[in-house]
This record gives sequence, C-alpha cells and structure tokens, in this order.
Amino acid sequence: MNEHVRRLIEVLEADTTAAQQQDWSGIESELQVPLPDDYKEFIEHVGGGKVDGYLYILAPSSPNQHYDLAKSAAERQEAYEDIFDFEDKPAQLEPEGSRIIPWATTDNGEWLFWRILPGQEPTDFAVLVNEARGERWEFHEMGFAEYLTAVLQGDIHSDILSSTFPSSPHDFHKFTHTP
Repeated sequence: MNEHVRRLIEVLEADTTAAQQQDWSGIESELQVPLPDDYKEFIEHVGGGKVDGYLYILAPSSPNQHYDLAKSAAERQEAYEDIFDFEDKPAQLEPEGSRIIPWATTDNGEWLFWRILPGQEPTDFAVLVNEARGERWEFHEMGFAEYLTAVLQGDIHSDILSSTFPSSPHDFHKFTHTP
C-alpha cells in the first residue's frame, strides 16, 4: 500500500473491511484522464465519505449522488468555464491545456482539485484549493493522500478551508446513500 494512503487511513482511523472494486478504466475514460494511484487505492480500501463533518471526498459511483466524482467533474468543468470568463485563472492553470478535476468539496462550497498539465503523469498531479464564492486559490505541489494527511495532522494550514477543520479526534463517515 502507498505510504501516504496508509498514513491517511491511519490518521482517519477509517474502516477498510469493505473493499470497493471500481471500474477505473470506465471512469478514467469518462474523465479523459488517468487518476492518481493514491486516490484509487484510498477509494478501493475506504471509499468516499465525509471527513471531520466538513470535507467530502468524492468517489466514482458514489452511493450519495451529490458526491459522485464524474458528475462533480462535469459540473465543475462547466462552472469554471463560465467563471474564468470573468475571473482570472490561477497562475497554475495558465499553461495551455491545463485542467482541474475535483476530488473533494466542503460544507462551505470550497473545492479541492487535481491540477493536471498536458502529458503529466498522475503521480505528479498537484492540489489546488478554491475558496467558495471567491477568487482565492491555494496550490500544493503534492498529491491527494499526502496533502489530506498533512492538513489533518496540522502540517499544512489552509487560509481557505474552515478554521474549524480539521477537528480532533478525526472522524470519517462513508457515503451510504443519497439523503
């Protein structure tokens, strides 16, 4: 198991007893990009869910339709195409052909994305965080599991995410259904 995924599961004290096989080729075809192995490994071992009552990790074929990876990616792509007509793109998205795909959202409406550059390997996708109802972005040159673990352990402080996140002790609740 990837060290960052192992540490994230440990920090969250997440249940890994119900492995969830995914059709990764199908979702990657739909998104038109291969996904990072750390994310796929986390989803297969743990699944999507709510972290510390605030952050929602998206998952393919989520039992909660509001947090489905492909659906959220399509919605965000459309929204940001419109937004970037009026707001400046963050510098990290200026290279031609760069794109973002969400991997999490929050109760407040912030979004956490992979920043994807043309020809980039999924292991090199970085994290971009966008504030709700604003133009601020944070960039972190690390992957999904490393970033989330660092935030949960207090090694990274975000000026965008809620000041009450993360909580202690951590809790993780898998998505089970659409409310």
